[in-house]
Amino acid sequence: MNRVRQRIVFSLALCLIAPAVSTCIRTPQSAANDEQIAGAVRAIMEAQQTAWNRGDIEAFMDGYERADTTTFVSGDELTRGWQTVLERYKQRYNSREQMGTLMFSDLTVKAISPVFAVADGRWQLTRAKDTPHGRFTLVFRRINNDWRIIHDTTTSATP
Repeated sequence: MNRVRQRIVFSLALCLIAPAVSTCIRTPQSAANDEQIAGAVRAIMEAQQTAWNRGDIEAFMDGYERADTTTFVSGDELTRGWQTVLERYKQRYNSREQMGTLMFSDLTVKAISPVFAVADGRWQLTRAKDTPHGRFTLVFRRINNDWRIIHDTTTSATP
């Protein structure tokens, strides 16, 4: 397994193990840090929603780490790399009508370490003729004091 895959596997394993360990060793300081992390992640997502709703896909993508290791999973499709994810969004949402208005809801953010957090929630687009919606799970990593999405799994609800 190459180094990049090892890091991804380690990061995902950490996402599964850290919550169980962290509940055993919670301190008032770690709870305060968790609140700061959750606030920072929520701010990134609010900025993404605002950028989307003004039709700015590139600004929306500022929430993602600009790396070849950034991953986006939707349906049976896996997209790797920030640039490739950007191109996917631009192809699928090539007009303001296609983009519609984005709303995130039912958002929960869980800090799993000082440098990793997981966000779960719902998304919905409101467009002239439909309202596609679904759920998402995002893995965030703190990079140089900025929080960025390193992994995005997004599902669409079927009518």
